[in-house]
Amino acid sequence: MAETAQYLTLGLAGETFGISIRNVREILDMRPISRLPHAPDFLLGMIDVRGSGYPIVDLRTKLNLPNVPATEATRIIILDVPMNDGLVGVGFVADCVFEVTDIDEGEIKPPPSVGGRWQSDYLAGIGRKGDKFVIIFDLGRLMASAEMPARGEAELGTSVAA
Repeated sequence: MAETAQYLTLGLAGETFGISIRNVREILDMRPISRLPHAPDFLLGMIDVRGSGYPIVDLRTKLNLPNVPATEATRIIILDVPMNDGLVGVGFVADCVFEVTDIDEGEIKPPPSVGGRWQSDYLAGIGRKGDKFVIIFDLGRLMASAEMPARGEAELGTSVAA
């Protein structure tokens, strides 16, 4: 029997990416982001969500894709990201969010090693939904090279006012 898992699918630079629904807290419309001095280029800043601060990561910058202005479809996805033996709340900016979809886990293949637009070490694999490919993020590896310690994020979250 095929094992399926649910993934939130999102659009980024014309491609479809997937994030395990287990990591998704909520999806927000784009909103103003408070900049942080001396932050890495992929860290846009912080937002306040009901009294909690979340660092916001620009997925385009993180994946070395060209920047584009936000549109009506741009979303911030608040996620629980595995970092430093725990879960850290982080927001990712995506061009758009499509849907939650089932993907057969047995059909997820490793990312090709022939080179590509993304760094394959950020990817858990490539799944299929119908005739479309879904590039599945490995959130732990995506943020493992982040230049922001998880404890520092938690401290920022309590001290930054919106």
